[in-house]
Formats: sequence, C-alpha cells, structure tokens
Amino acid sequence: MILAESTRHRGLTDDATVPYDEKSAFLMRIAYLECFSGISGDMFLGALVDAGVPAEVLEKAVAALGVGAKLEVCKVVRSGISATKVDVWVDGEKDMPREEYWSKHDAEHGHSHAGEHSHHDHSHPHDHSHGENAHKHEDSHRGLTEIRKIITGADISASAKATAIRIFEALAAAEAKVHNVPVESIHFHEVGSVDAIVDIVCAAVGIEALEADDIVCSPLNVGGGTVKCAHGAFPVPAPATIELLKNAPVYSSGVQAELVTPTGAAIAATLANRFGQFPELKIKTSGYGAGSRDFAGHPNVLRIVIGDALPVVTAKTARETVSVLEANLDDLNPQVFGYVMDRVMEEGALDVFGMPVQMKKNRPGTLLTVLCKPEDANKLTQLVFSETTTLGVRRRDEARQTLARRWESVSTEWGEVRIKIASMNGTVTNYAPEYEDCRRIATEHHVPLKTVMQEATRAYVAGAKH
Repeated sequence: MILAESTRHRGLTDDATVPYDEKSAFLMRIAYLECFSGISGDMFLGALVDAGVPAEVLEKAVAALGVGAKLEVCKVVRSGISATKVDVWVDGEKDMPREEYWSKHDAEHGHSHAGEHSHHDHSHPHDHSHGENAHKHEDSHRGLTEIRKIITGADISASAKATAIRIFEALAAAEAKVHNVPVESIHFHEVGSVDAIVDIVCAAVGIEALEADDIVCSPLNVGGGTVKCAHGAFPVPAPATIELLKNAPVYSSGVQAELVTPTGAAIAATLANRFGQFPELKIKTSGYGAGSRDFAGHPNVLRIVIGDALPVVTAKTARETVSVLEANLDDLNPQVFGYVMDRVMEEGALDVFGMPVQMKKNRPGTLLTVLCKPEDANKLTQLVFSETTTLGVRRRDEARQTLARRWESVSTEWGEVRIKIASMNGTVTNYAPEYEDCRRIATEHHVPLKTVMQEATRAYVAGAKH
C-alpha cells in the first residue's frame, strides 16, 4: 500500500486510529483516479503531468533506463476537454494504437495472427486502441528476469523500482494464468517492449512524485466490441485485463473500443489501495490524461483528482485480539449459572455475561458469553463444559480496541477507594469508583453503598480540579 510506504507518516504507530490536533496535525493526501473512459499507461502519465508532476521527472526516469526512448508531452483536446498527451518515441518512431499496429503488421507480412502461439509471444499487447503504446520491435523478446534487471539498474529511487517491478509482475502473472504457463518462462515481445517499460517505470516514478498517501480508483469503464491482438480478435476486455481486474468494479458505457488495457489494468490494480466512489476530500488540484482516440460525445481522458482528507478527531486506542466463547443453556439451575460466572472470572476471563434467549421448542434459556485472551480460550472452554450442561461451545476471535486506563486512590472518611480512569488522547473520558472497594467499606461501616460511591466520586472530582 502507498499509505504504508509514505514518508509523511513516519513515526506513527499501528494504532487503529490516529490523533489529530492543531499542534501535531497531518492531512492525508488522496489521489482519486476517475476511469470513466478507462485507463492506459499513457493516459495515466498524462494525468500525472497535468496534475502537476513535472514532465522533467518522467523524462529523467526515461533517460535513466538507457533503452533509447524519449517522451513527447503536449496539450490536446478530447471532446472539448483540455488534456495532456504523453507519447513514447523509440528509435525515432512513435507508438501507435494496438489495432493500427496489427493492421500494419498484417499488411506488411500478408497474414493474420489468429491461432499463433509462439513460445516468445505469451502476451496480448499492452498498447491501447485508444492511446497506449503500441510500437513494437520484432527483436524485443524480453523475459521478466531481463525486465527486472533493466529496472533495477536504472537510477531511480528504490521504492519506485519496487513499484514498477510489482506492476510488471502483476501483468506477467495475468498473462501466465491466461496462457497456462509459468511466469518466469514467459518471454514478452509485447509488454516487454521498450514503450511498455517506459510507461510502467514512469507510472511508478510519477506516483511517487505525487506524494499521495492513499490512492483510490473509481469503477472502470472497460468499453466494448473486440480488439485485435497477436492471436487474433478478442472481445473487450482482453483476457489479461479481466484477470488483472478480478474483484474490481467494472462496467461498460457502450463505447465500442478497448478502454482499459492490460497495462492500465496492472497500474490500477497495483497502485490503488481500494476501489470506490468519490471520497470525501478538500480538492487541491486535478489533471486529465488523454488517449490517442477522440470519440464523439465521449471525452477519452483519465482524470486524477488530488485533495486532502477532511481531518477527523479520532481516538488513539490500543488494539488486541480477544476470543469470544458462547454457549446456549436451557436446562441449567440458575444458581449454578451465577457460580459459573464467578469461576470463569477467577480463571482469567476478561468479562462474562448472560442474556435471556428463546430457544428451540419454545424453551426460555440463557446465552452465556465469555471474553478472554486467546491463550485462555481452551482452558475456559473446558471449564464451561465441566460446570454447565451445554453440549457445545462456540468460539471466534475478534478485534477489540480499548481506551487507555489507570487507577488512582482517593481518601474517604471510611478509607481508601480506588478510582478507575479511562482517557482518550490524554483527556479523561470516564471515571468510576471500584465496586469491590465500595462494597467492602459499606459492609464494614454499615454505610449505604450508594453513599460510599458518591463520596468516592466527589473526592476524585475535587482532587482533579486541583
């Protein structure tokens, strides 16, 4: 996750919630990808530049790869929307849309690719029918190992290298699944081409430069129709795209074109922490990345919106796992039930309680619930079996958050009483006199229990004011 790697959060703990105040405040920066026209590598790069990532940052990353590529960045208009277009040039040739490439390739070679299955071509092209890189070099048969070496040897940050490699590995895993071959045996002459490496590495470098703490992706418009690949025409989305977008929300607006490409899908699936609707945030900037095609009445752009999450005052709490033991009892003597509650507390339970329930055959019964540490669960289960009439005990583990707590003693005219104090973010939220202390004093001094409790509470409040 980007959040876990962000330097903006160094020094924070693994608490479930994080304190916010004027002295020690941080604002989480959110990047929201709006894929109403899908997503592709060049569209993503264009959106980053349009949102404020300097083009020089991406150009420097391309130069660091040493693969003979360069970027061309320009402003274009898509259905009335001004957007940034990023193209990759390799050896003096610009990338082209997927179908244009294969149509040109078929014309030059005089055949169709349908049915081919070369050992060196286990991948559908990553380039888009609406704008991702599609320039291919017949001798660029790269495997995942070689791609890792190229990325590892580049003069970019270690985190950007790791992100780029994760994107490529996601893409390779999808292709391997589609073609039923081991990942490391795949040799890409398509997604391993220079322009694909440039797209993915620049995506990793660009998102790092954006300094987003959280990346959210909208449902993806995948498009429709068919797309020509190395092995013939396939319905949209392409097989690898479907594999990459498992568990992601997708739809089609009816546009008959490939809107989400395998590379775009790999970028979204790898970078996004979650998929969802527009998050609550204070918008700071936005950017539009253009695809190559210009559809009538449909802006072929990817929008990225950058903003700060609205600050929320939350509690810094401790997190732990507790075991919950439950048993339904409909034939147990009520006197025994009280004894069982005492026994489980004596044996280390964190809490125990009973609730009336209506059981089968219309029998009134009691639901016994025991909270305990996981390491005590087996011992307490055996106790419930031996002390009650139940034939089964259910167990589950749950997360529990607790406020910070401490004990203080106050003096009353009858003796010392302990006060349990709970606090949230350093502020006292609850306090109560210890029942057993008050009960003992009431019994020994023949004073009403409520009087002892009231006096202990008054003594604590009076001391706290001073």
